[in-house]
Amino acid sequence: MEGMEKVTQFLKEAQTYYLATVEGDQPRVRPFGTAHIFEGRLYIQTGKSKDVSKQLAVNPKAEICAFKGGEWIRIAGELVEDDRREARQSMLDAYPSLQGMYAADDGNTQVLYFQNAVATISAFTHEPEVIRF
Repeated sequence: MEGMEKVTQFLKEAQTYYLATVEGDQPRVRPFGTAHIFEGRLYIQTGKSKDVSKQLAVNPKAEICAFKGGEWIRIAGELVEDDRREARQSMLDAYPSLQGMYAADDGNTQVLYFQNAVATISAFTHEPEVIRF
């Protein structure tokens, strides 16, 4: 399995991951659930009205952490907005449950992809596996 696909599968199996951003000098962490590959990039989704969107606009550096089955993953990188309608629609098609709250053309739906990302899968039972994408 290709590295980014392995990372995405881990996040989907974990179901919930935690996204950390920075607001000034204060870290902010919240649960997320979207992880989608579109055009060879790993995307997440949020709303432009949310604080997380505003924080990423000021400082695009972010980190994700998730845990499943005795392993955990950390993904560090920059989240870059993709403002194309087809990118937003692809995410909504992959996560139909979002369609009750979001639409591709609602002016609020935001999709972001990881750039310069480093994912590390760790456990107490094996050496860390590092995946760059």
